[in-house]
Amino acid sequence: MAGVCKIEITETEAELKKLLNQEKIGSRKERLQLLYLLKTKKAKTAVEAAELLGRNRVTVQDWLGKYRQGGLEKLLNKKTGGGRPRKIPQWAEKALEKRLHSPQGFNSYGEICQWLAENLGIVANYKTVHQLVHYRLKASPKIARPKSREQSESRLDN
Repeated sequence: MAGVCKIEITETEAELKKLLNQEKIGSRKERLQLLYLLKTKKAKTAVEAAELLGRNRVTVQDWLGKYRQGGLEKLLNKKTGGGRPRKIPQWAEKALEKRLHSPQGFNSYGEICQWLAENLGIVANYKTVHQLVHYRLKASPKIARPKSREQSESRLDN
C-alpha cells in the first residue's frame, strides 16, 4: 500500500511515553509524538501522522528520515543557527564585567573602548560597547561619586 511507513522504531511505547512526559521543548515533543503515533499504530502512514500533528507531510517525512539516519538523538537534535561571531568574545565580556564591578570602574564608554583595545586587543565601536554594557550586562561605566560634605542627611532621606 502506498504511503505506509516502513520504519522500525526501536524504542518501546513505554519509553516513548516517558520521554514525552519529560520533554519540555515543544518542537522535540512534537517529534516524539510522531514516533509514539507510529509505534502505537494510531497513525499507519506519514500522511495520517502529519494530519494528527497538524504538520505538512514533507515535514513529517523529513523527521522520519532523520530518525532513520541517526535514531532518536539525530531526530531530537536541533541545529543551531550560524550567524556572525560576536565582536567582543565571551572571555572578553567576562573580563569587562569583572572590571565594571571593581572599585575603579570606568568614567565613560569611550574609556571602555580604549581599555578593550589596550588590554585585550579588541577593537570595538562605541555603539557596540554601549549596547554590550548597558543592555546585555545591565551595568554602567560610571563609578560612584563622592558625596558632598555639604549635603544634609535629612535632605537625602526625602
